Amino acid sequence: MRLPPSSLRSLSVYFPLNIPVFGVMLVLFGLMPANAAASAQLTCSPPNLGFGNVVVGQNETLTLTVTNGGSTSVTVSSMTVSDSAFVTSKLSLPQVIAAGQSVALTVSFTPTANGYQGGTIKLLSNASNETLVLQAGGTGVTKESVTASPSLLSFGKVAVGGSASLPLVLTNSESWSLKISGVKASVDDFSIDGPAFPLTLGAGQSISLTVYFAPQSTGVAGGSVFVFGPGLSIPLTGAGTGKAVGELAIGPSPLNYGNVTVGTTDTLPIAVSTTGGSVTISSATSSSSQFVLQGESFPLTIASGQSVSLNVAFTPTSTGTVSGSLTFASNASNSSATESLTGVGTQTPYSIALYWNASAEAVGYNIYRRLGTSGSFSKVNPALDANTAYTDSTVVGGNTYYYAATTVNSAGQESARSTPAVEAVVP
Repeated sequence: MRLPPSSLRSLSVYFPLNIPVFGVMLVLFGLMPANAAASAQLTCSPPNLGFGNVVVGQNETLTLTVTNGGSTSVTVSSMTVSDSAFVTSKLSLPQVIAAGQSVALTVSFTPTANGYQGGTIKLLSNASNETLVLQAGGTGVTKESVTASPSLLSFGKVAVGGSASLPLVLTNSESWSLKISGVKASVDDFSIDGPAFPLTLGAGQSISLTVYFAPQSTGVAGGSVFVFGPGLSIPLTGAGTGKAVGELAIGPSPLNYGNVTVGTTDTLPIAVSTTGGSVTISSATSSSSQFVLQGESFPLTIASGQSVSLNVAFTPTSTGTVSGSLTFASNASNSSATESLTGVGTQTPYSIALYWNASAEAVGYNIYRRLGTSGSFSKVNPALDANTAYTDSTVVGGNTYYYAATTVNSAGQESARSTPAVEAVVP
């Protein structure tokens, strides 16, 4: 059957009919005139359902949406199916569809014998087009020559203006080569990326495709990927949600500075990226003055799928572990994204070398230290020191220390501390 070019352009859903003896495929197009579809108040998407080849006794389910494109509500009073091989989900009749709204339906095809089966689904309503006819067709086969993994692509919820993708692998399950002439999605919300067609798929060979869902409106979207040649149909489902809202991601997390000397600054970068939509950051707040975001002004807008690098400085004011966080306020779905920060403040290692003259009667010496001009002296050497030199490695920067030494003779008697004491200033 040859149809006018206008019909071929407006309706692009295909119904393959495989004749096993000759391997011939008959492709049927929707019969609704283009001008009638344009003026109809009640429409279906996709306008027809092609199930392709389905193993006898098994079933395949496709999703469709019935949309009221008019300015007044529509009441669907009845729904009938002409062939029992096709089963629809139930409508709560009478079903009222408000202006601009849609309802989702599923249709399952379960072939009972080899060969093509076709049917019609009719919706009666008070719409301007009182009878909406949906054509459905599929072919019962003993075995699918090409298999799909996964056999159903479900995208879940995707914001209008955004997109999601899923992988699809087609495998030749026959012991001979098969030709694939092309692939096509039944509705515009879905698209396919993959190798150039036509191509020949050897026995047991596979090809990988990527299927994208970019909803054009809110609500459930259904359709299929049709594989021309082997007559395979892969169901697609997804749901469009409100305006795309991006999500903010920050890494690495946590941001760890390790050891940083007190009073000095170490700077590390963080990557701030977005997915699912652009994000505008209005401000960034640090929980600790020891962590500071450097060189960035707000508001800052990051396009969907993009990333910017920001610098965060750590200046410890005391020794020990310091923890903090940097919180970004934005219009993202995670409106208060937080980056954890940690570092350890350390002191510069100082030491003071002491020297003194030997005493003839001494068998050893003790060294005493006092912090500042007040307080008492305390011994710093853990054991009697037989040398006339000692290095104190326990001093801390910013302090002044005073030292004195004593002698110890063979009888264990200790002399008074040396005078005057030695003053040492640690920067």
